[in-house]
Amino acid sequence: MQQVLDNLKELPSGTEAKDIDLIFLRGIIESPVVRSLAKAHERLEEVKLQAVRNNNVQLVTEVLDSLNNLSGKDTAAAELAGILQEPHFKALIEAHDLVAAKCYESPLPAVNSDAPATTALMPADAIRMIGIQKRAGEPLGVTFRTERGEMVITRILHGSSIDRQGMLHVGDIIREVNGREVGSDPHHLQELLRDCSGSITLKVLPSYRDAPAPPQAYLKSHFNYNPNTDNLIPCKEAGLAFSKGDILQVVNKEDSNWWQARKVIGGTTGLIPSQFLEEKRKAFVRRDWDNSEFDRYELQIYEEVAKMPPFQRKTLVLIGAQGVGRRSLKNRLIFMNPLRYGTTVPFTSRRPREEERDGQNYCFVTREEMEKDIKEGRYLEHGEYDGNLYGTKMDSIHEVVDAGRTCILDVNPQALKVLKTAEFMPFVVFIAAPELDTLRAMHKAVVDAGLTTKLLTENDLKKTVDESARIRRAYSHYFDLTIVNDNLDKAFDKLQEAVEQLLTEPQWVPVSWVY
Repeated sequence: MQQVLDNLKELPSGTEAKDIDLIFLRGIIESPVVRSLAKAHERLEEVKLQAVRNNNVQLVTEVLDSLNNLSGKDTAAAELAGILQEPHFKALIEAHDLVAAKCYESPLPAVNSDAPATTALMPADAIRMIGIQKRAGEPLGVTFRTERGEMVITRILHGSSIDRQGMLHVGDIIREVNGREVGSDPHHLQELLRDCSGSITLKVLPSYRDAPAPPQAYLKSHFNYNPNTDNLIPCKEAGLAFSKGDILQVVNKEDSNWWQARKVIGGTTGLIPSQFLEEKRKAFVRRDWDNSEFDRYELQIYEEVAKMPPFQRKTLVLIGAQGVGRRSLKNRLIFMNPLRYGTTVPFTSRRPREEERDGQNYCFVTREEMEKDIKEGRYLEHGEYDGNLYGTKMDSIHEVVDAGRTCILDVNPQALKVLKTAEFMPFVVFIAAPELDTLRAMHKAVVDAGLTTKLLTENDLKKTVDESARIRRAYSHYFDLTIVNDNLDKAFDKLQEAVEQLLTEPQWVPVSWVY
């Protein structure tokens, strides 16, 4: 401000500044109030508050060690030891050290962003003394690795003791535990921390990394996983076992190989193999699929899903081997509730028989018209039998849905690729064949009751069981429900109960149906 005043006095005449403005500026600067504010500002800038030392927890520990030999002989020493061991006093000292050691300045940028943080890149006062609490036998949920001789935190399990306390972060370097240097062996450090309990003091070099926002990803698993049999997992105790069909909430994806997740229905956070890791692992597993009509193996690991309130699905898709009872279940559902369920009328290029009417059992069209529509992608599925074309038209599905009913389809499994979209929103039920002995007994009972005149050979029954197993292997990642049809009445009850629940309970659906 004095420099500005001196400049005003030496200002040459003829400048563009108006005299009235210069007088006004000089009056402000020379004002006692403004000068007092300027002096106060300078005094505040000169004073830098700082602690005398920032390792008082360690100092108190050393004082207590010295007092141990005197406590029995000197009442003053005993009183001082009691004060120093008071929980409130210990908490005060720990809080003081945390405040004293905290650095409020941004770290210097690293020359190589990929290089780990080292002491040379941090301010001299960046070392922090951190106090954490641990119960005996409680896992901390933190893992380490050695980088350039330093012990670096590589992972903190979501929801673990360390995560809840919020004092440590991934990338932090641990220098000491209760005044003891940690060395460079991660396993030794794990054992050291496992044996500790109560208040633990750590000397830490912070990483200054911002904690990533927790992802809100929910995954439906398409395989079973047991960490106890996984030779790749870094810590079997930290693994999360799950079954095919479980819904998992992923809370951390920082590690490209191991994600942190928890089951939506109860349970703690644990490690699961990432999509990338599991794809690599399964790529080396031999697949013994035969050269059948079914699709080659589709690698399915996780499917991202979202939770929706109860709603009526557009389609109910029944998948299964030939002769397993899909048509019987479909017809019974429609008969029981014709206002809620409907089905499509297949199209064919053959000529109608004498007793057949167009639009009832079949919709009859010319072969040329059907071939044209097939070429334009208007059929969900189609095939040729005895020189005639047969197929299910997309528009016929939409007609049932537009009428407010769920369209029931018993189609070839290959059609699931087209159906598993927001356009059709299917609930896919796999009707599995029972074991061969049970299937044989069921067929005999139907024949004896006179309900069918079609006799199946032993080879036919075995073919049904084998075909059912192949469908399950190749398409199980599409299934919402599996029902083993070893009793038609019981299978129908299970199917009806499942579709009724869709109207009363929330549903997990592919995220692409929602967003």
